[in-house]
Amino acid sequence: PRTVHHYRRVLIKALGQAVTWERLSRNPARATTSPKVERKKMLAYDVGQTATLLETLRPTRMFIPVLLAVTCGLRRGEILALRWRHLDLGDNRRQMSIEESAEQTNDGVRYKEPKSGRARTVALSASTVAELKAHRTRQAEEQLRLGLRPNGDSFVVAQVDGSPLQPRSLTHEWVRVLGKTALPRIRFHDLRHTHATQMLSAGVHPKVASERLGHSTIGITLDLYSHVMPGMQADAAEQVDAALQVAISASRKTI
Repeated sequence: PRTVHHYRRVLIKALGQAVTWERLSRNPARATTSPKVERKKMLAYDVGQTATLLETLRPTRMFIPVLLAVTCGLRRGEILALRWRHLDLGDNRRQMSIEESAEQTNDGVRYKEPKSGRARTVALSASTVAELKAHRTRQAEEQLRLGLRPNGDSFVVAQVDGSPLQPRSLTHEWVRVLGKTALPRIRFHDLRHTHATQMLSAGVHPKVASERLGHSTIGITLDLYSHVMPGMQADAAEQVDAALQVAISASRKTI
């Protein structure tokens, strides 16, 4: 249904242009009805489950991809297109630039602009920077043993010989390693949802979350994660009330 919905929009746009050019008298696609698109239930890990996941996968090659998903909200394709020159791991900046995304095709992998159509900068926590620095050292040692000299164009997440991973390979490995744990079965993309829900639950402003996730508008963020908002509203009400009660108490003492 979602594919049909997108095709219908393209047809309406194309035939609408034909009407503008007077090649058609009316737009027949507008007489159709779009199928109902059922939204898939969004799954995410809580903080405790996320910690268990990271510690379980630490000895494996899936640790860094999962870390980037749950602490930065990166999409699968963005993780696999990330190169070391995109990262600034200095103490003053601690950020990464998301400029490309890897897309699976029948002919292999192609690299394109991110889903939103524009690059974005994602701030990194101190612990994530430390893990990435350790990973870079391990990766360099691994490649040097093969006679390879990594540089800024080297992929952050790569095969042993430094060659890029295919998106479907990462998905297959995710399913395999997750199956060895007692954690609920979720998609790799749900790790991105995990980061988003934990951000919003911690009180991060939706605009900041939207920019971090690379959504084209804040409306997308609010729509996708509206289930988190009721709790945020309750917290906001309590915080405003607490501040007001303190002010009222102080006012009574001065009267």
